[in-house]
Amino acid sequence: MKLLLSTIFVLTVIEFLQSGMLAFGATPISGQINASPEEYSIVTAAYAAVAITAIAKMRWFIERLGWRRFILLSIAFFITGAGISSLATSFQQFLLGRMVMGLGGAAFMTSARMLVNLIPPSPARIKGIIAFAVGLSSAVSAAPWVVAEFVSADWWNGIFVLLAALALVAALLAAITLPDEPLPEDSHTQAHFGPLLVMAIGSFLALFAAQRALYDFFSGLPYLLALGAAGVAALAWFTWHQHSHERPLLRLRQLARRRYMAALGVFTIGYMVLGANNTMLPALMQRALGFSWHTAGMIQAIGLAASIGVFFIKLRIIKTSPSPQKFYVAGFIALALFGWLLSNLTLDANLWRHVLPSIGLFGMFIVMILATTAIHGFTEFQDDPVAFFHAQQVKNMLAQFGTALGVAGANLLLQWRTAEHYAVLNRRFVSGDAEMGRQLEQLTGWFSSAQGPQAAAQLALSQLAQTLNQQAALLAQLEYFRLLVFIGIALAFVMAWQRTLSVPKPA
Repeated sequence: MKLLLSTIFVLTVIEFLQSGMLAFGATPISGQINASPEEYSIVTAAYAAVAITAIAKMRWFIERLGWRRFILLSIAFFITGAGISSLATSFQQFLLGRMVMGLGGAAFMTSARMLVNLIPPSPARIKGIIAFAVGLSSAVSAAPWVVAEFVSADWWNGIFVLLAALALVAALLAAITLPDEPLPEDSHTQAHFGPLLVMAIGSFLALFAAQRALYDFFSGLPYLLALGAAGVAALAWFTWHQHSHERPLLRLRQLARRRYMAALGVFTIGYMVLGANNTMLPALMQRALGFSWHTAGMIQAIGLAASIGVFFIKLRIIKTSPSPQKFYVAGFIALALFGWLLSNLTLDANLWRHVLPSIGLFGMFIVMILATTAIHGFTEFQDDPVAFFHAQQVKNMLAQFGTALGVAGANLLLQWRTAEHYAVLNRRFVSGDAEMGRQLEQLTGWFSSAQGPQAAAQLALSQLAQTLNQQAALLAQLEYFRLLVFIGIALAFVMAWQRTLSVPKPA
């Protein structure tokens, strides 16, 4: 039992650690592989498309290989991809590495959750849920600190070395604990290679269009709309095909139930917010507030560690009051408070007093929304292992899609609003403006104590330009966090009013 719980924990840690580290470390990694932000966004879209396809196909492989061989094969792909990524010196090499990682690592979260069901129905199964949830919370909170340590040590490749080492641990545990018997042939799903290829292409086109909007929104809008429409049409066709097929790869017709569909909506929103915040928080602390990578990573990790404590408090409350409605309302209120606290920051903000408490609220949001939905969103399929498996696959496919959309949306909003605020602020950055002249004179006098007059004037001008960039970035991010306030409040009201997910169903 302990080895199985350890396998669940390690697989979950790998999935959320790698996604968190790659989001937090996007800027330094791009610099090391000489990739532009545009190229790095292609990597994000390609990884998500590969991951979605791999998740859709995983039960087909497990039916034929058994759990042990499937996990070991997935880990082999993941380690190979990690090796390619760690040695990459160009965008093309890194893209290949991440796609190979996606072929193997995409199934880790779904596998970890499904391995919980290898524990016979009993109070012991809750230990599997705890192992999964603690792995999620631990990895989400540790990822910023770990990547900050590697970047500070000038060893970005260590990100992938660590992931490969954890994958080797998971392989050892899987080899010892997991069954390897294939499932009976009469229960096998069909291959559906053609529809699967259509879904992979559709996923990439839709995500690529969203990512490209960051760069071509005004100059290439018809092109982006055409790409996005083609991607959505391909995904819609795949959904229709699976819904109407007698032996589908995914039992979408059976999954079309109100409770589960509502859970999918909550999951997608949660993962979009997770992807967007993983993009915005490092940008806020580093670009707008000017703190170092190491400091930003440490603060974000400490703040998100609150999610572990929140989870155990939640478990105690569930024992006497299992209704999930209060957790949903509390989670979205936490999101609104998170946005409100950060929307009132200034350039003089203190990370410990002003930023750390808000990140703790974000950790609370993750547990209250994602963990609650994981517990209550799938109870209609508890008596049908195949339907339960397919429900988990679809949920995690949407998680990959939602996370990528969140990253794309955050980057698009950040670039757009930063440019707008910079244009407004730059109108004051002209010769003859009284306020600019006053600040320039003050800074020149301050720098003159250590530099010559000409050098002091240049340093003063450079300092004002840097402050201008910081203010534009900060104003753009404040708008994002204000948006989260409205989203959190609106969804808290929705969850307080709705009844589909309110009453706990018997497991």
